Order: sequence, then structure tokens, then C-alpha cells
Amino acid sequence: MININAADCNYRELNHQILAADGNCAITGSLGQRFIAAGLTAGNISITGTPGNALGAYLNGAEITVYGNAQDAVGDTMNEGKIVIHGNIGDAAGYAMRGGKIFVRGNAGYRAGIHMKEYRGKCPVMVIGGKCGSFLGEYQAGGVIIVLGLTADDREIVSNFPCTGMHGGIMFLRSDCKNIRFPAGVTATPATAEDLAGIDRYLAEYCDAFRLDKSKILDSPFTKIVPDSRNPYKQMYVAN
Repeated sequence: MININAADCNYRELNHQILAADGNCAITGSLGQRFIAAGLTAGNISITGTPGNALGAYLNGAEITVYGNAQDAVGDTMNEGKIVIHGNIGDAAGYAMRGGKIFVRGNAGYRAGIHMKEYRGKCPVMVIGGKCGSFLGEYQAGGVIIVLGLTADDREIVSNFPCTGMHGGIMFLRSDCKNIRFPAGVTATPATAEDLAGIDRYLAEYCDAFRLDKSKILDSPFTKIVPDSRNPYKQMYVAN
């Protein structure tokens, strides 16, 4: 594995070095460089520091691990691969992602999972260990979003307007969600043992990445949210 000091690199120089290393590298000193590993098809990258916007955009098979926080649009339109963040992430994580996995140990900002979709049999998965800002899963069209709420602050597990425009996929929140208002067009119900069995492999992989006890995570109620319709705006455009 090649060691890369990103302290004096702009994003173009840094990505050139990543490609020269065939995607197998340990990056130190990252501070806001955008588009790291964009479109990368193979390799394992570890990053110490804070990568900038669109980390792993269009990722197509490589794996990225960040030992710190990351900024906005992590995994933008990623197609395959995995991104593991040992800190928090900014807004719009997983924007339009259509495959692969994003695992976050901490919190996420606004609009995580916006426009997430499934593509040619691929099922994107995002697991957020902490809590999320407003508009979680906005316009979600496919894939799986799981939020665990493991941080100790007093906020609700998700802020305002979750699942706005959701018309595909599924979401699980580790909460009874009694104080969360969901929009018309989705159904929120207590998750059953069968429901949780369907996401067990994702939780196991997540816990393995962060050395967490899965049994403690499962010792809590979960709420499952699914859309009522795959065409939630039909009534706006079609005359009765």
C-alpha cells in the first residue's frame, strides 16, 4: 500500500496519485480535497483527516475508510463499493446512490439518502450510527436506509420532514418514533422480528466495521417506514 501525504495537494494532484497507486493507498493530512476517489473501480483507501465534498462520487467498486469526519455529498451517485466513516458526515450523503454501502459511525446532516434508488438489481444501503438532520430519505426511490441513534444527545433520531416524497425502498429507525411526524404517503409501523431479520446482514457488517455489539443495538424498538404508493404525485397531475 502506498502512503500519500495530502497536506500540500489539491484534489487533482491527489486523485492522480491515487490512480497511480491503483487505488491502494493510505492518505494522511486530508483537508477538504473534493472528489477523492471519484469513479474508482477497485482498491482500498484509508484516509486520515477530513476529506471534502463528494468523497467517493460515482464510486464503482473501491472501498474507502475515513478515520475522521467527511463533508457533504459522500457517495454522490455511487454505483458499487463501500465507504466507512468513523466520524460524522455533512449534508446530502448518498445523493442518488444506486448501489454499494455507506456506513457512518456518527451523525449525518440534512437530506441523507436523497433520491436513493435501485439500479439493475443493485440495492444501495446506508447505515447511520448517530442521528440525522431534516429531509432524511427525501424522494427515496429504492434501497435501504437505517438510522441507529446511538449518540447520547437529546435530539430525536431524525429531525423534520423525514421521507418527504418517498416512493420506493425502505427505512428503519431505531426508535418508537412517537414524536416524529411522517408525511402522508408513507406508512410507519413497529418493525417485526422478520423485518429485522431482513437487515441483519447489514447490521452485522456495520457492527464489525466499528466493533460494536449487535445484540445491544437490537435491544431497542425499531420503526419501519415504507411508501404507500410508487407514484405519490399522481393526484397532482391526473384529473379524476
